[in-house]
Order: sequence, then structure tokens, then C-alpha cells
Amino acid sequence: MKLIIISHKEVWKEQESYFTSGGFPFQIKAMSEIFSETRLICSIRRQKKEIGLTEISGNQLLVSPLPEPWFSGWMRHLAIGLWIPIHLKTVWKEIKSSDIVHTMVPGDIGLIGTLLSLILRKPLFVRHCGTWGNHTTITDRFIHWLLPKIAKGKNVVMATGGGKDYPEPLNRNIKWIFSTSITKHEWANLQLDKPWDGEESLNLITVGRLSNDKNVQSIIRALPKLQKHFQIKLDIVGDGDKLNSLLDVTKSLGLENNVTFHGNCRHDEVLKLLSNNHIFVFPTNTKEGFPKALLEAMACGLPSIATRVSVIPFLIENKCGIVIDHTNPNAIADAVLVMTSIKDEMREMGQRARKISKEYTLENWRDIIGARLEQIWGPLN
Repeated sequence: MKLIIISHKEVWKEQESYFTSGGFPFQIKAMSEIFSETRLICSIRRQKKEIGLTEISGNQLLVSPLPEPWFSGWMRHLAIGLWIPIHLKTVWKEIKSSDIVHTMVPGDIGLIGTLLSLILRKPLFVRHCGTWGNHTTITDRFIHWLLPKIAKGKNVVMATGGGKDYPEPLNRNIKWIFSTSITKHEWANLQLDKPWDGEESLNLITVGRLSNDKNVQSIIRALPKLQKHFQIKLDIVGDGDKLNSLLDVTKSLGLENNVTFHGNCRHDEVLKLLSNNHIFVFPTNTKEGFPKALLEAMACGLPSIATRVSVIPFLIENKCGIVIDHTNPNAIADAVLVMTSIKDEMREMGQRARKISKEYTLENWRDIIGARLEQIWGPLN
């Protein structure tokens, strides 16, 4: 069967290869292993290629590039009205030639692909990759009206997240699916650091986009309180529009020797950095679907301190870390002090986290999706 994947995920082209960030390229490769042929429709960034990107590859995988819609934010929403008629014929032709369409929402290009697939009556697999139940924008509200309506028959809908309850109680055809970027081989071969012994420097790490809602500034501001108890270091992995602001906060607190900004890193480099630390700190103030960085930290045997949002409590409240209800610097510092006061339990938290993470590999992700699709559509490859 021929699969078409339609996504708004940013992609960069270099010579004849395509690159992107995060777990997306690993998931695309895993999806391609389910089908005999896969084509990815995505938009190509106009800006210079970033560092720390991964090449897109897969089984019989071809990339069909489209020019990136103009602008960003609300201006992009206006510009997409001009972008659609220019490229509609190309997307329509690709969908029509496919056997199955896989779209990812929220995202304007994924939503356009979803609507066109419904018009063409193509078997459709929609994966909601944001926070299920988020009604922040008009588009969010439309998507959460649409997906429960169409999740039946040949249309498969899966929501990124997890838990004991169904994503949508009124339509149990919608299933949870986790998000990951770790293979079984990677998981088995991670070089794990020794747990903190109480004598050496305590090493904290956070991974994610440096935006205001990720709340990295609160981790930095928590360090002076922690310095009163032990030597402390913080690794910050990621890039974003708050980088300069975070650098200023670090300098103003005199923490230049305690905080290291690594920028965007390759997947293997992130895992290596995680394995060389003691506690993963993730005080996000934004809605999260299924944060892959948290899962990667668990795979590296790190106990976590993270916010009570989305799937996070489901992952770490089983004695794998501490869930915080407040994300100010004092709350973060207090959680670190509580965790380090029970070193034996802290070590056991990391061991439990690693054991749980084994169930969340890319191979398991692929097989769960494949089984669900075959249940609806029959053999795929």
C-alpha cells in the first residue's frame, strides 16, 4: 500500500537531502516500515539550515517538497489563504494517487490534507500531535469538533498522550498513542551515569525549546537557593527566542560557571548529555502532548521534576520523580532539595523510570499504530 504523509513540520533541504528536528524523522522512518511505499508532503524552510538536525530517510520513502507558507503567527493564518490555491492541485494529485493518507494536526497543512482526504473519501489516519482537549484557538476548537465526528469506519484517529481514560469519552474509536524517538537498540546501549552520591556536584538538565512557556528561567533562578546546599550545575539543551533573555538572567545572577547552554543538539548528543546528569527538570507552563524529552530522560535513568500537566503525572507519579503544582523558582528548588534528601530513593526513582521507558520505544510505537491500522484496513504491506 502507498502511504501519503502530510505535515506542517519544518524541513530544510541541503543538496538532494532533507533534514528536520526532534523525533519527527525517526517516526517517519518507523511509519515507512509499515507500508510498501511512503511519500512525505512537507514545507521547505527558506531560512538557512539549523544545526542539530536529522536527515529524513525510510523504507521506499520519497519527499514531495512544497514552499513554506509565508510569515508566521497570525500573519501566516492570513497568508495560507493565498498559499492554498497555488498548491492545491499538487496536494490533491498526491492524495488522489495514494492508498492511505496520514495527516498530523494541529497544523494548517495537516488540516488541509485532512479535509481534502475526506472530500476524496480516502482511508485516513489522523494523528493529533498537540495537547488533546486544547481549545485555545478557533482552529483548535474546529479540530476537536471535527475529529470525533470522523473517527469511524475507515477513518482512524489517534491522540498523542496517555492515561487510563479515553481521549474522547463520547467516541472510543479515538485511541491514545505515545510519542518517542528512542529505538530498542539505543535503549539497551545507553551509557548511564552513576547516581548522585551526595558528595560531587549535583548536575541538573533540561531539554526543550527556549520559549517563555517552557519556563527555563525559573530553573536558573532556583540555582542560588540550591548553591547554599551543594555545588550545582545546569545543562540547557535547545534553542529559541528566549535564549538571549536566559543568558542575561544567568549573567545577572553570576551563574556563568554553573550554567551551560548547548543549543540544538543531535539526538545522540542529547542522550549523552542526559546520561551525564543526575536530575531532569521540566517545569513547563504550556500544554504538552507527550514530551519526548521526559521519556528520553527516563530512558537514561534520570529521576524527574516536572509539572502536573498532560501525561506527565501518568509517567512519573509512579515513584519516578516529583510532580510540582507550582513552577516558580522556590518550588523547583524545594523539589530538588526534597529529592536529594532521600538519595537511596532518588536512585530507585531513576531505576524505575528506566524500566518504564522500555515500553516506549519506536518499535513499540510503530507496532501499536500498525496493529490499529490493520485492524481497520487489513494488511498494509
